[in-house]
Order: sequence, then structure tokens, then C-alpha cells
Amino acid sequence: MPRWFNTAGPCNTANHYMLPALRRLPEVHRLIEQQNYFVLHAPRQVGKTTALRALAEQLTAAGRYAALHFSCEEGEAAGDDFAEAQRAILSRIRRSAELSLPAELHPPSFPDAPDSTLLDSALSTWARVCPRPLVLFFDEIDALRGQGLLSVLRQLRAGFPDRPIAFPSSVVLCGLRDVRDYKVTSGERGHLGTSSPFNIKVESLSLRNFTRDEVAELYQQHTDDTGQVFLPEAIDRAFYWTQGQPWLVNALARQMVEQLVPDWSQALTAAHVDAAKELLLRRQDTHLDSLAERLRESRVRRILEPILAGLALGNVPEDDLRFVQDLGLVRMARTGGLEVANPLYREIIPRVLANTAFASLPPLPATWLRADGRLDMERLMEAFLAFWRQHGQPLLGTAPYHEIAPHLVLMAFLHRVANGGGTLEREYAIGTGRMDLCLRYGPDTLALELKVWREGEKDPLEEGLAQLDGYLGGLGLDSGWLVIFDRRSGQPPIAERTRATPATTPTGRRVTLLRA
Repeated sequence: MPRWFNTAGPCNTANHYMLPALRRLPEVHRLIEQQNYFVLHAPRQVGKTTALRALAEQLTAAGRYAALHFSCEEGEAAGDDFAEAQRAILSRIRRSAELSLPAELHPPSFPDAPDSTLLDSALSTWARVCPRPLVLFFDEIDALRGQGLLSVLRQLRAGFPDRPIAFPSSVVLCGLRDVRDYKVTSGERGHLGTSSPFNIKVESLSLRNFTRDEVAELYQQHTDDTGQVFLPEAIDRAFYWTQGQPWLVNALARQMVEQLVPDWSQALTAAHVDAAKELLLRRQDTHLDSLAERLRESRVRRILEPILAGLALGNVPEDDLRFVQDLGLVRMARTGGLEVANPLYREIIPRVLANTAFASLPPLPATWLRADGRLDMERLMEAFLAFWRQHGQPLLGTAPYHEIAPHLVLMAFLHRVANGGGTLEREYAIGTGRMDLCLRYGPDTLALELKVWREGEKDPLEEGLAQLDGYLGGLGLDSGWLVIFDRRSGQPPIAERTRATPATTPTGRRVTLLRA
């Protein structure tokens, strides 16, 4: 049986297509040789656990170290009960050691000790009797909370001067965030704001995404095993959607080779990648689902809402900026400013935010379809105007992000249209004051420019027409919609002020201007 593209848990070479796990951590061997304590932080499902397990196995097999990877997740429930958190970690250390280390490297019986030094005493005892220096990888360290977390960090710091004879030679803390962003209390407040409880760290490493060539290398492994070819256009398209995010790279491939094109004699194309992308968006598997859960957190909303609305960030705390980047939701663009981390996330974020509005839609007959199944743009406009006049106001209250509430309701409507056999794509960026939508339905394409008329600002009509002109030009279209949402106070009800009129872009393209 051939290997497969893994999307659940750590990878292993026997079962999964995978790249060399340590290629993205070239400096880690030097840090361990120098007996350093350091941090590895990266978003979920980018290969942290796979890399650390491979490193632990490699170091132990080489005969110089006793290296152990284990998870601290079981200590999460202990919260401020620091003794219980330590017992959970020590129990996991023992179980992991029995499974992955030779018997002569197993930890001895841990000594009785005061609750405040259980971990310190246990690791010191093990280091003294172990025939090799200890290297320990504390995975999911940021699952710990409150006094449980602080106690672990302080004991590691206290034992640091005794390494390598009477304490682990090297310790790696691994999680979503850097040590300063570990939570010390429940809820969203109480972040360390400093690395002082673990000020012995020398580095904070992260894992980069795959390059385009590495995506090709990974997909080539499937070709070598099965003969099924990924065409260069498919590799380019997969890299475009994912920007090399490892879970997404594997998930797209898995959808293609297991669901869409299980016939290995058939080559995989860019169209197959796009179809796999749509399947992922609809399924919202674990990775995308966990990402979606983050969107309602206030620290995340403070960053994403302005990006979606095309506004400036304003006075956002630096910790919030770093937190959302550490989650892998956004990144610094090459040209400056924040952007959503990849086009696939750019699609899923507004789609998730529009879910409530979509679920609240009344039945909408597909009056916008002609007898041959193609879109009738005039009927689509009439259907939207009727929908917006009747349902726009109450549906605005279902949107979780106030600044883009009308955008989300419009997208919910367009998703109802696309669900009949089309797709809806979005473009937005911080500071642009706009959101672009592209509805594709068979051979028909509708491009929409969304603008907001806010309190104290001038009518965005002129700017919107110029921006839509460029968007249409890029798509090779000669017509589109400009939708202006008037959010100023004191305006008539939506039903009274919603109307459509013709307009023209600076280069003469035909525009349907919708004011709502």
C-alpha cells in the first residue's frame, strides 16, 4: 500500500509523504550542543511535533544524548494547582520514556519532594543517574495555565545552573506562542508580557512554511509511489492557495488523490486544486475549524476586522499583533503592513464570519438563473435589491464584526447563489478601504467592489469607480457592480435608500451602482 498525505497528528516516514523533518530547523543542533534552553513556537499543524519527535529519535540513536519528546497537555486541567500540573507532566515523561528510550535511559523512581519542587527534584535525580546528558522537549507547554505554568518555568530556571550533571543539558519549550505570551490565568488577560520566568532562553525559533520547490518535492513522493502526476500548474496553484502552510499543502493533496481523482492514471491539474480547495472550505476539517474558533476572540478581532474592512489598525497593542501572527492567521506583507497569511485563509475567514447570516437567510428562489442555467445579471441585481430591502436590516445584527456587517450579509446572499454551482472569491487588504468579490458561475463572472460611506467622510463613489476599474481590468471584464453601504447616522431605513443606477468607470467600463 502506498503512503498517504497526513492531516492528523505527527508524520512518520513509514506511512506518510513527508519532507525531512529537521530541514526547517537548521540551527537546532548547535543550540543543543551548546547546552542551551530555548523556545520553538509556531502555529498549529505546521510540523512542530513531527520535527521534535524526529530530533529526539535522532539524538538518542546517535548515542550521545537521552532525548525525550513529551506533551504537557495533560497538565492543562490542573490550572493553578501547580502540584497536580507537575504530577501530570512527570507521569507523561515516564510513559513517553518507556515507549521511546532504551531501558538504561529510563528515569528512576522520582523522589518525594515538596509540592513546589516536584519537577526540579525528579529531573535532577534523573540527570544524575542517566548515563547520557538529558535533552527534553516540553511540547504543548502553553497548554499549562496559571501557577502550574509559572511553577514549571521557575523550576526549570532554578535547575539551569546545575546542567548537565544534575539537571537536563538542554530544554526546549514548544507551543503556539513565544514564552512572553503564555497565559498565566484563565481568559484573555494575564499574559506574562515578559520572558522573566524563563529568562534563561537564548533563542525563540519558529518553523517556516514549505517553499514552492518543497511542495513539488512532497507531491513527487506520491508520483514515485503511484505514478500519478501533479502537473506543474497544479503545484503552482497549490502553493498559491496555501503559501506552503504544511497542513493545507497535505490537505489539498489528500482531497485530490483520495476524493476527486482516485484514478492514479489521471494527472492532477490546477482545476483539481481549486476543486479540492472548495471541498476543504465546505468541510472545515479540524485545522480550519480550530482556526475559525479564534475569530471571535477580541485579540484576534482587533486585528482582523480592520484588515477585512480595509481600514488602518489604529492603536492596537503590540502583544495582540504578535499573538495573531503567532497563530498563523496573518503575516507581514513584503510590501509592508499585515495581510492574511494565505489566500485559502483569506477565503475561509469571511466565509466563517458570514455563516450566521447565511443560516438566517430566508428561502430564496433562484430567479437569477436563465433557462440554460447561466446567470442573468439583471435578474440577480433585482433579486439582491429585493432581498436587501426586506431582510438587510435584521440580518446586519447577525454579523459578528460590526465594521463589515453589510459585507458579510451580501456575501451570505452571494454564497446562496454560488451554492448552485459557482464559487465566490474575495480580495481585501489593510488600508485600502475596500473589499473585492468575484462571483464565478460556469462561464459567467461578476466582479463587485464594496465600499462604505462612513460618518464624516465624503461619498466614496469616485474612488470606488476608479478602484473597480482596475479590478475589472485585472479580470478582463468590461462591467461590474459597485456597492456602497451608507453607514452614516440619520439615514432613512434601508428599504427606502436601497437603489440601483448605472455608472461608468474612468476608462468607460459599465457599472451597476448599488447604494444600500
